[in-house]
Amino acid sequence: MNISSILFYAISALILGAGILAVTSVKIFRAAIWLLFSLVGIAALYFWMQVEFIAAIQIVVYVGGIVVLIIFSIFLTQNSGKEMNSPALSKKIFSALAALFGTAFVHNLIVHYEGFAFNSAKPFNPNVAEIGTQMLSTTSHGFILPFEVVSMLLLAAMVGCIVIAMRPAISTSESNTLNNKD
Repeated sequence: MNISSILFYAISALILGAGILAVTSVKIFRAAIWLLFSLVGIAALYFWMQVEFIAAIQIVVYVGGIVVLIIFSIFLTQNSGKEMNSPALSKKIFSALAALFGTAFVHNLIVHYEGFAFNSAKPFNPNVAEIGTQMLSTTSHGFILPFEVVSMLLLAAMVGCIVIAMRPAISTSESNTLNNKD
């Protein structure tokens, strides 16, 4: 086993370990911090693959933007330091079954689908101009539609965070108004 393989497995262990801790943490702020470590691990994986531009985008957009937005949303809520409720047993069982199904599906796809085989005839070109052309292309191999869908998803997440953060403030001000009328 060479150093490159050891580095890959270490980065993979960081991503998976931080991801599991993010999902299983009972404190919401700690879950956000574990998500931060998982996203930094993904950026490290991009650096390991020598795709520095995508790694930098991962750090700037996801680590620097999305995680900061999530942490601000957590701090805007009034219960940011409290523990989250434990999910019901049926939700835990469904989550475990979904994870097993997803693992089996991906394993079956990778083992039996020949499209994932290594193709040495077409070298990987990680320059920034090619990535930009591919991201903004409207042809059949372009990624403009998924790019726009993700931007709409992030907008919906931001609006949802604002609504969740404002709901306790509105309900406490309404209850104070009702108490003052008595």
